[in-house]
Amino acid sequence: MDKKMIGSRSIRFATSPYIVGSYSLVGKKEGEGPLSCYFDEIEEDPMFGGETWEEAESRLQYRTANKALENSGYKQEEIRYLVAGDLLGQLIATSFGVMDLQIPLFGIYGACSTMGESMSLGAALVEGGFADKVMALTSSHFAGAEKQFRFPLDYGNQRPLAATWTVTGSGAVIIVSEEEMRKHKEKNNPQEPYISITGITTGKVLDFGVKDAMNMGACMAPAACDVIYHNLKDFNYKPDEYDKIITGDLGYVGKDILLDMLKEKGYDIASRYLDCGIEIFNKEEQDTHSGGSGCGCSASTLTGYILKKMKKKEWKKVLFVPTGALLSPVSFNEGNSVPGIAHGVVLEVEQ
Repeated sequence: MDKKMIGSRSIRFATSPYIVGSYSLVGKKEGEGPLSCYFDEIEEDPMFGGETWEEAESRLQYRTANKALENSGYKQEEIRYLVAGDLLGQLIATSFGVMDLQIPLFGIYGACSTMGESMSLGAALVEGGFADKVMALTSSHFAGAEKQFRFPLDYGNQRPLAATWTVTGSGAVIIVSEEEMRKHKEKNNPQEPYISITGITTGKVLDFGVKDAMNMGACMAPAACDVIYHNLKDFNYKPDEYDKIITGDLGYVGKDILLDMLKEKGYDIASRYLDCGIEIFNKEEQDTHSGGSGCGCSASTLTGYILKKMKKKEWKKVLFVPTGALLSPVSFNEGNSVPGIAHGVVLEVEQ
């Protein structure tokens, strides 16, 4: 058997899992941004028909999960496991949101890196033979995140230029075994290119002592650098072997820090680098300062933009690196710094 563990913290899957269905659902502001034509659905109502911001996010996540199932052609009872999470305390957007699906759940928290973590664990479950179909899902909601981590909207505080705007959005992917992918392909469109998860690089919690919770990019950039560096080192890749290296939500501030840190390690990725938080909003017209953030930022950009680019074979190999700031209202109010984490997922178009 080929060795799956490579380098210090990466996995190269011997039999790659595949993504056979996905869905992206975002709010009104995200739908007014540069990626509007890529999202599967844009919801004008910020409450999503609910009565509270938390209920709104649960409804957002539930609808996304159902639409991903519909796109994949599977029923909810066919999904072996659901790996999902969100930003709210005790994952209440997820637990209340997916309860009616009645799919066995692994609830996870990786802050804004959650989509990378859920896809990593889902792919490992499938490739290891523990499941044939897994859904990876996450979400965030601007108002819910502001209420929990910053200030209630009614307070009307001024946001510093380094601040990011939490994306109201959700993304879901259905990850299946190679055998299931072939069945799916025969049943649906045999000509359609499928995207595989060929490897992952797992991040570590890193704390560079940044205490400014409004500057998420600076908090998370070291973790993103660490994962990208070890991915390239573990797989023995050069940056140009990827069509794109895409971080989750470093924004404009974090982007500059990341590129400088990687140059110090001998890697220049500027020519193929993107950040979901930068791509999702128009900086000049939408007043989002440093860009977008939140679990839904990378998740909706992945399912709405990245996967569509890959299906058109405009990008054939992508390193997807969602990033997360591991703070809570308690840790911040007690004066702690903000650690970061990132998770890398290698995506390739079926040849």
